[in-house]
Amino acid sequence: MLRYFILRLLAAVPTLLAIVTISFFLIHAVPGGPFDQEQTLSTQVTRNLDAEYGLNQPVWVQYTRYLAGLMHGDFGPSFRYQDFSVGELIRQGLPVSMTLGAIAMSLALLAGVGIGIAAALHRQRLLDHAAIALAIAGVAIPSFVLLPALDLFFGVYLRWLPVAGWEPGSPRYFVLPVITLCLPPLAFIARLTRASMIEVMQSGYVRTAFAKGLPLRTIVLRHALRPALVPVVSYLAPAVAMTMTGSLVVEKIAGLPGIGRYLVQGALNRDYTLVLGMVIVYSALLILMGLLVDLTLGALDPRVRLAG
Repeated sequence: MLRYFILRLLAAVPTLLAIVTISFFLIHAVPGGPFDQEQTLSTQVTRNLDAEYGLNQPVWVQYTRYLAGLMHGDFGPSFRYQDFSVGELIRQGLPVSMTLGAIAMSLALLAGVGIGIAAALHRQRLLDHAAIALAIAGVAIPSFVLLPALDLFFGVYLRWLPVAGWEPGSPRYFVLPVITLCLPPLAFIARLTRASMIEVMQSGYVRTAFAKGLPLRTIVLRHALRPALVPVVSYLAPAVAMTMTGSLVVEKIAGLPGIGRYLVQGALNRDYTLVLGMVIVYSALLILMGLLVDLTLGALDPRVRLAG
């Protein structure tokens, strides 16, 4: 397992390099530059700025300079946030985004597995139909519709929670964004758990456990839950990707100072280094999550370890 972990970490390096290379040349292929929207700047000032940041050099020279900076942990300066480097912006926004995503995914996993198990054990009953309805609603309602609706009900009408903004140390500002982010993966996890649990409960060893007179709680927790979680764990990497994508919209609407707003704003302002820095962070998180999923699958299913 340790050898597999090391090999996967080493394989992540060329993957990140390919992502950086493709993203770098795609961004620079778009017409215009980061200072083209400044109408008040004269042509000479724009040329001086391009020379200052090396934008007047050939693209391959800019690429090699950028890679050299990355080797030293330097993401470069931000073209629009001129008082900050990209690394400083990442350090400011990453804790907020990580906290938001971690709470949302944890809630989605716990609630989704619980709802899926309950629906499987009460198949074709009211609880099962309610779980299916929740899953359909979670998939069908987009975040840019759900969050304003929650803001209107809980923030404007009831005045229980803040509509937008951020105050460090106050969890009230996280409640509505977390609910909005966790609902889509919760719906998928609940449906996967339900289908997997129904299949496992019909297997031979579970029927043998019932024949021995074991209580339902013991059968579910000790015998059925572990194999039933295999497809759920396999879905966690796409779920994290979905949560990251949704956080771009949620952070913008909720006014949270996460890195999602920097990616959106950087793309609109053609802030090359800022966009590349956000892409690298998101890609590294997804690669790390994929590795953790593989290791968890190996712990849940011994056949995965043997195949590796």
